[in-house]
Amino acid sequence: MSSIINKDQQYVWHPFTHLKYAEIPVHIVKGEGAYFYDADGNKLLDAISSWWVNLHGHCHPYISKKVSEQLHTLEHAIFSGFTHEPAVKLAERLIGHLPKNQSKIFYSDNGSTAVEVGLKMVLQYWHNQGISKKKFIAFENAYHGDTFGGMSVGARNVFNHAFENLLFDVIHIPLPDAENIDHLKDTLQSWFTNHNDIAGFIFEPLVQGAAGMLMYEASYLDELIELCRSNGIVCIADEVMTGFGRTGAFFASDYLTHKPDIICLSKGLTGGYMPLGVTSCAEFIYNACVSDDKTKTFFHGHSYTANPTACSAGLASLDLMEKTETQEQIQLISRLNQAFVLQLKTHEKLKDVRSKGTILALEIRTEEHTHYLNHASESIASYFLKKGIIVRPLGNIVYLIPPYCITESELKQVYAVMEQFLEEL
Repeated sequence: MSSIINKDQQYVWHPFTHLKYAEIPVHIVKGEGAYFYDADGNKLLDAISSWWVNLHGHCHPYISKKVSEQLHTLEHAIFSGFTHEPAVKLAERLIGHLPKNQSKIFYSDNGSTAVEVGLKMVLQYWHNQGISKKKFIAFENAYHGDTFGGMSVGARNVFNHAFENLLFDVIHIPLPDAENIDHLKDTLQSWFTNHNDIAGFIFEPLVQGAAGMLMYEASYLDELIELCRSNGIVCIADEVMTGFGRTGAFFASDYLTHKPDIICLSKGLTGGYMPLGVTSCAEFIYNACVSDDKTKTFFHGHSYTANPTACSAGLASLDLMEKTETQEQIQLISRLNQAFVLQLKTHEKLKDVRSKGTILALEIRTEEHTHYLNHASESIASYFLKKGIIVRPLGNIVYLIPPYCITESELKQVYAVMEQFLEEL
């Protein structure tokens, strides 16, 4: 065992890890393109974009160059009472891609804080008007991060059982579909009519990531947003995972006719280089905090808010996102995923197979029901790792969310290993 692994075991606490039975972590020494290289010289295809953040491949020369240049100019700056070019340019560029109703960009550090900011924006919007509205609507099985606000609007599950009695109450509803949409709308309208305390509706548009890549149609979400809007409910799209091409469009909200009032972004925002979060909002949210009354200030911030180095990485990643070649790659991955879904649709060892854009999920049939702690997870990850492919199953759900630099032959190699795994079950 290497000294790094020994010291890791001695000093490091890894996230989302069963500490007593965890396998020894893989020592990664290098990243390049769609691959990691470990300390034993193994070349490992990163089929999940390193926790869904890496859009363009590891150590992309263009992003690395831009980050290096920024480090020699301005590495960090306080962002209250001061500003800098990378933050202003990134905000302008993002607003250009976001739905037309988005007006302002608020920076934070990661996906959880981007969501926390969004929730606080909604609560302060109502507070500043002297209106007491504090309850949120969210979907069942939702995951919105690990802050207390994010946990509150998320599903009550293994992620937050230890803190459940500290979380605020939320109305959780099932994902909309053809069978329940009318009932859902009637139920919500009844709530809106008989209760005066609903502040906002938060959702992961089209794909619920940590829930197991659960997918649903934009048309039904549109109906719920329209209903909320007509009743004055503020709508938040958590696009931390779905943003930047993952669903095939630049943002999942692009599929919607009725746009959210607030959008939360992170993960792919910097191409996987630097931690950065963004919460965009419509003008009316911002205007609610513009007042002669100083107590109506939005008192939120982080030490690394709008870090110039991270913003430069975001700008470089956007440069690559806007390239025709990148958009063509996103569409290629989407088409290949759809074809693979059709190929496996009736496979006897699958409960379901589904895709949306560059996201593909196989729900494997096991004796246990489908859930995050399904014991199949460890054996699935180990099987793929031995084949030189990195996946991180969500229980019995194995998924792909690859970097856009992956080639057609590399993606088909992953498909082949998936088929082989199913045959050997």
